[in-house]
Order: sequence, then C-alpha cells, then structure tokens
Amino acid sequence: MKATYVIYTVLFALFAFHATAQEEVGYKEPPAEIIELVDAPVTPSMQIGPRNNVILLLENTGLPTIEDLASEELRLGGTRFNPRTNGRDFGRYHTGLSLMDIDGSNERQVTGLPEDPRIQRVSWSPDGQKIAFTHTHDGGIELWVLDMATAEATQLSGPVINDVLGNAFNWLSDSETIIYKAVPEGRGEAPERPRVATGPNIQQSIGERAAVRTFQDLLSDRYDEAIFDHYTTSQLVKTDLEGNTEPIWQSAVISSFNTSPDGQYIRVTTLQKPYSYIVPFSRFAQRYDIIDVDGNHIRTLADIPVTEVMPQGFGATREGPRNISWRNDAPATIIWAEALDGGDPRAEATYRDQVFFLEAPFEGDPIEGFKTNYRYSGITWGTSDFALVSEFWQPTRMARMSSFHPEDPAAGLTLLGERSAEDRYGDPGRLQTAPNEYGRNVLMFDEQARHLYLIGQGASPEGNRPFIDQYDFETGDTIRLWRSESPYYENPVRIIDPDRQLVMTRREAVEERPNYYLRDLGNDNLTQITDFPEPFPQMREVYKEMLHYEREDGIPLSGEIFLPPGFEPGVDDPLPTILWAYPREFLTADGAGQVTGSPYTYTRLGPSSIVMLVTQGYAVLNNASFPIVAQDDGEPNDTFVEQLVTNADAAISNLVEMGITDPNRVGVSGHSYGAFMTANLLTHSDIFAAGVARSGAYNRTFTPFGFQFEERTYWQAPDLYNAMSPFMHADKMETPMLLIHGADDNNAGTFPMQSERYYDALRGHGATVRLVMLPHESHGYRARESVLHMHWEWLEWLDKYVKHREE
Repeated sequence: MKATYVIYTVLFALFAFHATAQEEVGYKEPPAEIIELVDAPVTPSMQIGPRNNVILLLENTGLPTIEDLASEELRLGGTRFNPRTNGRDFGRYHTGLSLMDIDGSNERQVTGLPEDPRIQRVSWSPDGQKIAFTHTHDGGIELWVLDMATAEATQLSGPVINDVLGNAFNWLSDSETIIYKAVPEGRGEAPERPRVATGPNIQQSIGERAAVRTFQDLLSDRYDEAIFDHYTTSQLVKTDLEGNTEPIWQSAVISSFNTSPDGQYIRVTTLQKPYSYIVPFSRFAQRYDIIDVDGNHIRTLADIPVTEVMPQGFGATREGPRNISWRNDAPATIIWAEALDGGDPRAEATYRDQVFFLEAPFEGDPIEGFKTNYRYSGITWGTSDFALVSEFWQPTRMARMSSFHPEDPAAGLTLLGERSAEDRYGDPGRLQTAPNEYGRNVLMFDEQARHLYLIGQGASPEGNRPFIDQYDFETGDTIRLWRSESPYYENPVRIIDPDRQLVMTRREAVEERPNYYLRDLGNDNLTQITDFPEPFPQMREVYKEMLHYEREDGIPLSGEIFLPPGFEPGVDDPLPTILWAYPREFLTADGAGQVTGSPYTYTRLGPSSIVMLVTQGYAVLNNASFPIVAQDDGEPNDTFVEQLVTNADAAISNLVEMGITDPNRVGVSGHSYGAFMTANLLTHSDIFAAGVARSGAYNRTFTPFGFQFEERTYWQAPDLYNAMSPFMHADKMETPMLLIHGADDNNAGTFPMQSERYYDALRGHGATVRLVMLPHESHGYRARESVLHMHWEWLEWLDKYVKHREE
C-alpha cells in the first residue's frame, strides 16, 4: 500500500508539472470591448483613375479565420504560395467594387463580379477606361476586366494565372491588350518526394566568402528544386479584352516581366540554374531578355550568376546590370545601372555606379550614361531634356537629387540638393508625377511647363503638417501653396489639376473620421467626396495627446498617450501603464530628436494594437520615441542597452510627474525589434513590472552576419552581439515575461526557434515566463482567432503582473 501511494504521488507530481508547463487551453477571447474594436468595419480603399476623372472604391475584408490560414502552403526559394491556386495568399482581398465621378457624384456599383469575389492585383489601363484584376478561388486565379463606361466586370481567363512569384500581368499601351503569366498547358501533377533518399544533401565552399544574412523558406534539396520549378514555371500569354488568347514565348521560370511604353517589347527576367540553398529566389542566377510582343527573341541583355557572394555592409550590391527598367518618356529605351566599385561600399571610389541606355532595336553597344557618387536609386522621368536622378548612401544616410539631360545622358549630372535622410524636418517632399501618352508616370508640369509640384509630410516640432509646394523650373525658387492647419491632419493624395490648383486630400481630426475631399487651393473651397462610417465610435471618449519630453542627455522625445474616459491626472489615482515602442538607429542627435506623427490624427486601430488596453483601465504610451544614437565616432549600437534604459526612464518619469502613471505598475511591450527591446529592458532595468514580447529575436549569434542596421558581423564584434542578446543574460531575468510568436514566422532573423530557445533559457534559470506559439501565423498575426487570443494573453498577463501586482 505504501509503495502504491508513493507511485501515485510521483505520478500526480509529474502530471501537475506537465499541466503547468504545457497548457491546452484552446483559443480564448478578450473582453467584449476589445472584440468590438478588433471586429470594427474596415473602411473601403480608394483609387483615383490615371486621368483624374473617376474614383474606384474597394470593399475590404476583415480578418481571415484560422481555417483560411490553415490552407495548404508550400515554402520554397524564400517565398510561400498555395499550390492549389498557384498564388500567394495575402489573407486579405477586396470583396466589392464601386465607382464615382471625381467630384463624388454618380456613384454606381460594379456589376458582373464573380460570386464570393476575392479581388487582388487591381491595375488601371493606360487610358484609364478599364481596370484589370485577379479573382482567386479554390481552383485557381482568374483574370477579369472592368469597363468604366458600363461599370460592368467580365471574366477574361480561366483559373490559369500563375502568381507564385508575383508580377502576374501587364497592360500594353493600347489599353486593349494584356500580357499575363499562365500555368503551362498540360503541366501535370507535381513531383512526389521519393520515399527513400537517394543520397546525402551536400553543400561546400572552397575558399570564397559567402556571408549572407539569415533567410527562411529556402530550398534544401533536389526535390525542393523540382517542386519549385513545377509551380513557378509559366508561359506568357497575350489576350484582348474579348478573351482571345495567344501564347507567346516558351515556358520558363519567369520571375518578372515588363512591357515597353509603346507596347512593342517586353523585358523578361527568368531564373537560371544552378539554384541556391542559402539565398532566396530574388538572388538566384537570372537572365534578362528583350522579346517583342509576338514572342520573338530580340536580345539577351545579361546573364547574372547567383548572388551568394557579395561585399559586406550596407550600400553593398552585386556586380553586373541591375535596376533594369524602361525609360518612361520614350517609346522603347531600356536602362540599367552597374557598380563601378565592385559593389563594395568599403572601396575607395569617386563614382559608385554608372547608368547605361539602350534604345530599340537594341543593337550595338549601350550608351554609357552618367555616373553617381552614391548608389543609384532611380530616375523620375520628365521631358526629353530634363529628368531627375536619386542617389543614396546608407553608411552616412545621405540622399542626393540631381538633374540630367535624357537625350545626352553622358553629359553628367547637375546637383539640385543633398540632405541627410535622418533630417525629416528638411525633407522637401516628393515631386509629383502624372501619366503621359503611354500611361507611364512622368514629372507633373503646369501648362507653361515652368512649374513642378511637391507634396511632403511636413515634419516639424509640432508634428507632421503636410504641404504642397510649387517649384519654379527656371529660377529654382519654391513657394508654398498650402499647408495643413490645426486642428486637422489633412494629407494631399493627388494633385488633380495643377493649373486649377485642384487637389484630392484625406482629412481627419482627433474626433473626426478620415474622409476624402476636393480642395480648391485658389479659392480655398473644400468639398467632401466620401462619407465613410466611423469605425471606432468607442474611442471618442478616450483622451489622446502627443507628449514631448527629454531624456537625460537632452535629446527630445515624444509619444502618444491614451487615457481611459474620465480619468483626471493629479485628481484620480495614478494608472497602470503600458509602454509600446520600436528602437531606431540614428547617426546624429539632431535626427534622433525630431518629432514624428501628428497630434491631430483620428485614432484608427489595427487589429493587434496595444491601444485597445485603454478600454481595460490602462494608460497606454504608444509609439514612444526610442532613438539609439551614435556616440562620438562610434556606431549607434555601441551603447544600445544603455540608451534603451535611458529612453524608457525618460518616458516613465515624465508620466509619473504628470500624475498619470503609478511607477510600480508599468509594463512594456513591442513587436519584432520592439520585442528585442522589451527583453533587454526587463533584463537590464527595474523600471517595469512585466513585459510582453511578440515575434522577436533574442540571440544575435543566430543572426551572425548583421541585423537591423548593424552591419558588423559577430566575429568582428562578439562583445557587442553578446551584450545586446537577452538570451546571453537569461540568468539575470527577474521580471515576468510573456513571449508570443507566430509558429510559421518567415521574417529574416526572427525564426520561431528564437522564442523557443529563449523560453528554455529563462525557464532553466527559474524566471516567470510564458511562451505562446500561434499556429499558422507568420511574423504578423492575421487570423481572427489568433488576434483575439493574443489580446487575451496580453490582458491576462498584464492584469496579473502589472495592474494587480503584489508588492
């Protein structure tokens, strides 16, 4: 009897430990107030036609279900796709379409849509008279077209669209023809993995450095290669708007294609073998070809080998042609850039890149165009004698804008401006474009071809105040035409008519939901175009304010504070408080201290927003500034942990001084790099009572060739990697920690193993810790069940260890 009692006691103890360590709780739901916010109606999206005469409104779905996310998915070559549909599942679709005139009149529903529409890839024809889109169902992806004149949609193809690698279709300039990627006829069944291996998988490196960052979903063997080929192989098909089709060119693994402005040629990029097992398909060997619209091969532009080996550092790039694109303001001229410094940012070089031009019929040698001092990052086309070139140099964060003569590209560049990308206050805005006769965007001029127009966010110490400027092409002078004024946040969406100074804006205020307006800058008239219902009426009584404070070294910081309805600081008892943040690296204190956001925006909450906790009696400091600034001649991360603590201390001290926060009841939370921040703060400070970290990386030796904006490798800076890794300091953790992670996270660096191993380390050292792995979820959480359960976990943990903390 005594022996039996001992056995039962031991079994009970083992069972009790197992139940504590491994819970099968099913999906839980948070309080009704949070559920209502998660399930709030989704505001329609809006697109303006290329000729600025019509508006398309797109109805959006809410959160998908866990059953939707559980659909079959293949993960190969750095991408994920549904083998039944031959497309990537984004989880969100448009479920309805309607049209209205640009002034908001003549609203009409689109007819002829498929039953249970799941619309994606919406694309306007160059003349603005048609819209093409895809519709996805269990059997595949179809191509549809919408006629603006009749507001009727018709089906163009069967479920044959291949969207595994994206870039599913392109319009030709005649607005009557579309080229699409199709599943090859007679493709057959996918290969089956052999039951018995035929040999080992072998990789080798012989003396050549191939330092790459961590990628997920890579190929791992010959079977993976065969499956990848099966689903990514496609054929280009030409169709008119009656559905008459003609296959062009041979089947191949087409990663992308793009038609020339005049619609006579197609640039096709195909993936070539051998494939790589250490980089995604975007860095596989590639061939760039030019064909005509009938499928005849014109010229091979380049054969680029697999990019496994590349110089170290930000600003590094591969050798050979890259950034291959068409000149928007010419019928058929192809351009590309090539590195002059071997792609190595550490190499001494006056010029980093050179741009080349090759005009139809694509014979002979290309024209050697201008050279850039920084990395070439694109061209904004204008006229035959004026276009703009952008350059950027990541090591110094410097951006440069220059002009050049497209008909004489070898003549060089004329510098127009240069600034630090960290200087948001000095951002001159984005030059506006408009479609030309080919339907391609070029610089927007007024009728006299004298003025250009810029739209900017207008960052300032008071917050963002969007603006519209007019730039005199002849004198170089800029005048401000308009600026958003308090108490509204009004953001220009598009200049409808520069000569009439008519602009479409999106206008909102703290208590006014966003809607679209036509603003006449000449007479200051404002006409409301849309009247979307208010998605979050529950948030009207919540108090919101943009706070400004300083950390101990004088760097200005800011954040949005949300307070429960009726709470009065200094009168009512201080509140339990949650801080949400995401660290960002800066080279200068001036850049780090600049204010982001606006005090006048409507509170629109994403389904996973931490702000929802304000409905449960918490004060929430959202988007608190967490700059990590380079000190003296060092790098920002040299004092990463110290600056995290300094930022947190400044934020919480300010809230305590204001009478908002109980300093003994403060929690911290963040996502991804914000989760990394959370773990470090709980490890290295005593400011917080508990923390919640979502989808983070905690051991930087798992990302040994760099992370975020850290370009040093582990072997160059082992002490730094160890100091920044919470995993290495698991024995110091004394604060309750909730870890949440998507079980299928595909983000580079944040493998699910990061949370699993960190949990093991914390548990092994006796920390109070809980690990929640969300099935079928990636880096961000999409399924309604997952999101609601995440809120439940958040609230249970914070209520226990923050709100009701035992002293």
